Amino acid sequence: MSKKLIFYTSFFVLLSLGFMAYYAFMIKESRGNWIGKEKLPVLGAPGHTVQGFSFTDQDGNRVTQNHVKGKIYVSEYFFTTCTNICPVMNKNMEKVYATYKDKPNFAILSHTSDPDYDSIPVLKAYAEKHGADPKNWHFLTGDKRQLYKLARESYLVDDGTFTGEDDFIHTQWFALVDGEGRIRGLYEGTKVKDVDKLIADIDRLMHE
Repeated sequence: MSKKLIFYTSFFVLLSLGFMAYYAFMIKESRGNWIGKEKLPVLGAPGHTVQGFSFTDQDGNRVTQNHVKGKIYVSEYFFTTCTNICPVMNKNMEKVYATYKDKPNFAILSHTSDPDYDSIPVLKAYAEKHGADPKNWHFLTGDKRQLYKLARESYLVDDGTFTGEDDFIHTQWFALVDGEGRIRGLYEGTKVKDVDKLIADIDRLMHE
């Protein structure tokens, strides 16, 4: 075999190997970009979004839907005198907060189920105990009927109906809301596995 033929044969073999390596690399990269990147579901009826609201936070500031417009946020319901699920929920919420507190497009809205007792000073002390900065973790109080209406009709964390002043919401669910006000997931705030999934899903939502 002539030297020229050997040269061209070797050249084409190397070129083929090069293309095969590049092709394999591109397939791997393509798969890597898509694995686990499917969008989170949108919960509720078609077109469902969180309705308008206006409550007061632990600093006495008015918080409305405009404060979270365009932001990803987590909503929950609790009350400060709860000794059952609420301490577990808000201990787990601290983990969510620690992960995303420096993200300007993230917030947490913690609504009291007991606005008669949970005054602004009471919420302030409770928020400080959990290391919450009022710029992005709001502990909210307001009209009981409106608080409960939002929980049931918007956040989908309770399936009851308002029965009057004796009505009471005691729910373990966290709702994940996107920048368009759509519910993108519900998670049991008492379960570490669910909270870890919430943290992962927030990251997915930020990269949609």
